[in-house]
Amino acid sequence: MADILIVEDNKEIGLLLCDFLQAEGYSVYLAENGEEAIVNFQKTGARLILLDIMLPGMDGFAMCQKIRQENNTPIIVVSAKTGKEDKLNGLLLGADDYIEKPFDIDLLLAKISGIFKRRYESDILIDGNIKVDKMRRLAFCNDKEILLTAKEFDLLLLLIENKSKTLKKEWIFNKIWGFDSFSEPQTLTVHVKWLRQKIEDDPKNPIKLLTVWGVGYRYE
Repeated sequence: MADILIVEDNKEIGLLLCDFLQAEGYSVYLAENGEEAIVNFQKTGARLILLDIMLPGMDGFAMCQKIRQENNTPIIVVSAKTGKEDKLNGLLLGADDYIEKPFDIDLLLAKISGIFKRRYESDILIDGNIKVDKMRRLAFCNDKEILLTAKEFDLLLLLIENKSKTLKKEWIFNKIWGFDSFSEPQTLTVHVKWLRQKIEDDPKNPIKLLTVWGVGYRYE
């Protein structure tokens, strides 16, 4: 999933937006028409859509309406159509904001940042050098992505959300694998070992994921 889906038929403007947004740390996908944008969005999704109105084939109004029938992803219209009726139409069809071209890039970046903070900030957990993106199911250590299995990610998220709490092995196992799981409880021990290898500077002497002997584990 890209952070931002850009729908812009002017390649120069589209590439310029890509450069600015990537410099701010966003992942982007550029579509040059509404049909391509819809296919990409339905396949991979996006966290925000920057949408031009005057597009070949399906125009921006039609795309906005189609997206809103199925999804509440934030949409910012960026268009050279500056008439009051066009702005009202875009907003009534479900756009979250409407910016006129030519636009001030700093203003656009501020609006995008504001939407991400209001909408997604609670989906990001940061603890020291560890960052967990709950929505995208990604984890980072020292700003580098950690390659985790699904269960390792679930385990790390559970531990961080319960920081400084001693969690019983049985409770963790049931939360991650479920009461009716065919996995053996020993599987938790193995996953803790694997997780330590990925987040600890010295896995044999952990300072984050601690063992509480006879009880379970605690994340510090």
